[in-house]
Formats: sequence, C-alpha cells, structure tokens
Amino acid sequence: MQTIDLAQTPLRELNAALHAQASQTNQTAWQVLNPQGAHAIACGLDAPIEVTVKGSTGYYCAGMNKHATVHIEGSAGPGVAENMMSGTVVIEGDASQYAGATGHGGLLVIKGNASSRCGISMKGVDIVVHGNVGHMSAFMAQSGTLVVCGDAGEALGDSLYEARLFVRGAVKSLGADCVAKEMRPEHLTLLANLLARAGADARPEEFTRYGSARKLYHFDIDNAY
Repeated sequence: MQTIDLAQTPLRELNAALHAQASQTNQTAWQVLNPQGAHAIACGLDAPIEVTVKGSTGYYCAGMNKHATVHIEGSAGPGVAENMMSGTVVIEGDASQYAGATGHGGLLVIKGNASSRCGISMKGVDIVVHGNVGHMSAFMAQSGTLVVCGDAGEALGDSLYEARLFVRGAVKSLGADCVAKEMRPEHLTLLANLLARAGADARPEEFTRYGSARKLYHFDIDNAY
C-alpha cells in the first residue's frame, strides 16, 4: 500500500501521483493521511485503484471519478463525487451540498446524511444514502437511481426526468412533476441489488417509488402567460 501524508506532502503531488496510475498499475492501494478538510482530494482519477482517505475532506473530493474506488473515512464537503463516470465512492460520515451532482455512472454511498440538492442533475449515477437528504434533492435528475433510507426534504425530484427515486421514510414535499408510483417487481429487484451493494440494512418493501409525471415534457397553453 502506498501511503501519503498530506501533513508532509502537498496535495498537488498526491493528485499527480494518483493521475499517473495506468489501467495496468500494480500500485492499486493508496492511503491518504491527515486530509484536514483539503479540497479536490483524489479528483479526476482514471484507473482501477483504491484510495482510502483517513479523515474528512473539503470541496469536490473524488470529483470526475472513473474506474477508481474512493473510501472517505469521515465526512465530505460540497460536491463530493461530482460528475463521476464510473467506479465507487463511499463516505462513512455525512455529505454536504450537491453530492453526486451531474454523475453519469458508478455508485456513490453516503452512510450518514446528505445535505441539499443531493443528486442534482444526475445522469446515470446510482446514489444510496443511509440517512436523510435535504431539500431539492434529485432536482432535474435525468437518469440513474437515488435511494434514501431515511427522510427527504422539500421539493424532492423537482422537474424530474427519468431518474428513479426510492425513499424509505417521510418526504416533506414533492417538487414539480414528481409523483409517487407503483412499486413493481423489477423495481424491488433493482432496489434490493443497490441496498446490498451499499451495505444498507433495509428491505425494498419498505420504500416508496417516485418518478416523473411527464407533464413538463409538453407545452401546455394553460401555463402560458
């Protein structure tokens, strides 16, 4: 295992070393000590490596991730895993605003709570939150899946496209064009798989599915001024 202590090594050098890893690297396991809330740790990775951050991080940790597995043993600041393409990001603590924003693929697991706008404009990423999510989560979410094992704040799924939302607890309010939908067998199977991958102790039958009513897809003269 390669260990880098950010109390002694500049962050730029850490990220340069991680970016230098190729798909066939034999340096597959990395450990980052003393992150001290630094921003953009392990950003833009493009190799199947595993990076464990021993503490909490600042803005944009694991942003634009591709192929890598990033494990944060603490909480994460705004924009964690933003625009991730593939791979896995796991946060042991809480996540701040817009976690997983615009994510195209991969799996983001938040074992604590997520703040506002979790999964905003998601485009294929799967996000599993063990706790609660804040207001405007999944705003304009286009595709992918958001699973919330706790409660959801105001305006869940506002202006939703075709992303799938599953909430176990209470929803304070639904956003424009977001409605509760029937939970069919294929949704139970999908949800069971995601819960297992995320290590979440919950049963699919305990969740409600939400999706787009598709009323915003078409022009309605009654909405014109």
